[in-house]
Amino acid sequence: MQADATLKAAATYNAAADHFDEAPLAFWERTGRRTVELAGLRPGMRVLDVGCGSGASALPAAERVGPEGRVLGVDLAERLLAIARHKAEVRGLGNARFETGDMTSLGLPDAEFDAVICVFAIFFVPDMARQVAELWRMVRPGGKLAITTWGPRVLEPGASAWWDAVEHVRPDLVARTSPWDRITEPDAVRALLREGGIATAQVIPEASQQPLRSPEDWWTIVLGSGFRWTVEQLGPDFAERVHAACGARLRADNVTAVETNAIYAIATKLS
Repeated sequence: MQADATLKAAATYNAAADHFDEAPLAFWERTGRRTVELAGLRPGMRVLDVGCGSGASALPAAERVGPEGRVLGVDLAERLLAIARHKAEVRGLGNARFETGDMTSLGLPDAEFDAVICVFAIFFVPDMARQVAELWRMVRPGGKLAITTWGPRVLEPGASAWWDAVEHVRPDLVARTSPWDRITEPDAVRALLREGGIATAQVIPEASQQPLRSPEDWWTIVLGSGFRWTVEQLGPDFAERVHAACGARLRADNVTAVETNAIYAIATKLS
């Protein structure tokens, strides 16, 4: 049920907040900034960032729209929002506001925003097309919707090493498929947008990698990402065994980076 998925997502990313902004997870901010760049935000715009996390796209958006613009970031994870608020204060971005919210029931008016952004969040709802339509509803005529999702082979080869290690100690926790698997190719993203009522969009796949200085960087990624849910279910003893197994595997395979491929979709609503 969606209620269970919402609770799980909130618990996962509240737990992950303690590592979310560490250097090995720089791909959050890198992808957020790239989304804002492709969205073409301008001074004075009103922007909604749905699933904003710790501000990876909301804060660059606030910089782009300037003091006359406004950015509202919403997320389920209050601990990530607290980080976003602190970063906004440090950077002097008084035009950015962050609130707890479920993207399926925001209750915001039609055509309220010049741009709506959703980075690495659209796949957390079972009915993605319905959610696309809901985001599109809040875009004013002439405004833009920017949705970013993972491309293929996300976090490989680290992800395979992780799930193999989990399977060895707790096979009942293994999840070989992920929510974003439904839309890791450009054609699947285009089809989703059409189903959500968007006939034309620019869909841009981009390959990228996150360097690993050592296998410990991979474990930091595990702790600061959606894998954190499984870590919490493992408990300390099994988690440490998985940690050690991942490190050994990555050293043996001489892994120095993981894939962080993304797909960016930008749609403009006709005036």
